Amino acid sequence: MTKYTAKHTHFMEIAFFEARKSGKDVPVGAVLVNKYDEIISKAHNKKEADNDPTSHAEIIVIKQATHKYSNWRLDDLTLYVTLEPCPMCASAILYSRISQVVFGAYDPLYGAFGSVLNMTEYIKFKPKIIGGIMEKECGELIKGFFGDKR
Repeated sequence: MTKYTAKHTHFMEIAFFEARKSGKDVPVGAVLVNKYDEIISKAHNKKEADNDPTSHAEIIVIKQATHKYSNWRLDDLTLYVTLEPCPMCASAILYSRISQVVFGAYDPLYGAFGSVLNMTEYIKFKPKIIGGIMEKECGELIKGFFGDKR
C-alpha cells in the first residue's frame, strides 16, 4: 500500500464512520480535507432526519465549508465520500470547484462520476476523480441498509 493510498484509506475510514451515523437515512458519509490534510467538515446523510431531499452528506459538508471559509470556491479541497455522488451532489461539487473527489462504492443507479453519467464531460472544470477506495466495505454498508428494507 502506498502512502497515497494509505492517506485515501484513512480519510475514507472517517467518512465510513460518519456514514454509520446515518440512522434511517441511506448510510453515506463525507469528509472535506484541505491540502494540509486537515479535516474542514464531515457529515452523513440527513434526508430523512431533516425531511429535506437535498440533505446528502456531500451537500452538508460543502455548506459547512463555504460558511467556514466565507467563500463558495473550495479550491484545493478533497472530498472523501463513501458512495459515488449523485447528479445533484456532483453539480454542487463542480460548482464549488472542489479539486479532487475520492469515493468508495460505485453507484450503478445514480452515479454521476462514471457509473451512469460522467458530469465532468460537460463542463470545463474537471476535478480529479478516484473511485473504489474501500469499495467493498462501503458497498456492503449500502447493501446492508437496503437489504434490511426489503
